[in-house]
Amino acid sequence: MTHTAKTRRGTLNRTLLLPVVMVVLAVSLAACSGVPGVYVVEKAGSPAAGAGGGKKFDATSYADGIWASKVVPAAQKGAVDAATLLPALRADQKGASARYGKQAGAGSPYSFLIKGTGTVTGVTSGNAVGSVQLDVPGVGKTDVNLAAGPAFVGTAVRDAVGFIDFSQFTNQIDYADAATALNAKVKATVLRGVDLNSIKGKKVTFTGAFQLLSSASVMITPITLEVAS
Repeated sequence: MTHTAKTRRGTLNRTLLLPVVMVVLAVSLAACSGVPGVYVVEKAGSPAAGAGGGKKFDATSYADGIWASKVVPAAQKGAVDAATLLPALRADQKGASARYGKQAGAGSPYSFLIKGTGTVTGVTSGNAVGSVQLDVPGVGKTDVNLAAGPAFVGTAVRDAVGFIDFSQFTNQIDYADAATALNAKVKATVLRGVDLNSIKGKKVTFTGAFQLLSSASVMITPITLEVAS
């Protein structure tokens, strides 16, 4: 076969192969379109929760609108006592997670609503993600920490309350922004006025949410917090 013939044959093969590649790519993207966390997916006919009318999603307004009316009541009603939840997770993480936790999607970490009363044994501050260490009776060997900011990370509040779902949002960015805005409410409302410099030794009563990364230690984002005077 001459060089010219080989060139024509290679060009023909590429020409025939291109439509096949495009079809495979389109099928692959469609298969992933409903999977949160893979990439941004715009869903026709499903406006973001709280956005309405095709307007840009306002995460702050969304969080403001549901915090007192839905998030706080969900935590107060659904939170499991720390002395029940944390030992159960140490003894049987899989079973206790299925019983007490919620998942944002298949393969996502479990998120939990928790409540308890404990004594502040220490405060970590001076960095972006501060924390308050608690001695909570009945939790055994699990270290209990409350996130104290100024930055709050994770999606535990959004995922644990049980009524916020990816299908309510237009895309993954709005879904993530909702979690960030709910964390901002913690800073603006729950921890507003709490003096971390004078809290050590005091008793606190809390509800909150966390994602289980280790049964030996939990970092709880507070949803309600009362500090004894």
